[in-house]
Amino acid sequence: MPDRTGGQYDGCTIALHWITAALIAEQWIGAHLIDDFAGFTKVAVRSTHVSFGLLLGLVLIARLIWRNSGGRRLHASDPPLLEALAKITHWGLYVLMVLVVSLGVSMVTTHGVNYFGFHLTGLAPRDRALGHDLQSWHATAANAILVLAGIHAAAALFHHYVWRDGVLRRMLPGWR
Repeated sequence: MPDRTGGQYDGCTIALHWITAALIAEQWIGAHLIDDFAGFTKVAVRSTHVSFGLLLGLVLIARLIWRNSGGRRLHASDPPLLEALAKITHWGLYVLMVLVVSLGVSMVTTHGVNYFGFHLTGLAPRDRALGHDLQSWHATAANAILVLAGIHAAAALFHHYVWRDGVLRRMLPGWR
C-alpha cells in the first residue's frame, strides 16, 4: 500500500483521537441504556455517564491544547475540495463535542444530579421545560456527532480499502 500521506501522527495525537472515539461510543450507548435500569443501578449508570462526560470534556481540552501546541501536523492527502470537506468534518466534530459537553454540564449545574447517591443541587429552581429542552438538545447534538463520526470513519475506510493510500494508517497506533 503506497503511503502518499507524509508520515504518521504523533503518539499523543493518536492516543487522544482513539480515547475520544471510545468515550463518544461509550457515552452514546450508555445514554441509551440509562432508562433500562431502576433504583441505585440507574443512579450509578447515570453517574457514570456524567463522570465520563466530564472526562470527555477534559480529553477534548487536552486535544485542543495539544493540537495547537505540540501535535504533529501532516500535509493534505486529498485534492483541495476533499481536503476542505475533511477540515469541515473535523471542526464540525470539535464544535459538536464542545456543544454536547457544554449542554451536559448545563443540565447538571442547572438542575442538579443524584451522583452515586449524593444529591448535587442545581443552581436554578427545577424547570421541567428547560430540563426537557436541554436534554433534547444534548441528545440531538450527540446523535449529530455519531452521524459525522460515521462519515469520518467511512472516509478513512474508503481511503484504506479503495484508494489504498495510507491515510488511515497515519492514525493507527504501531504503524511507524
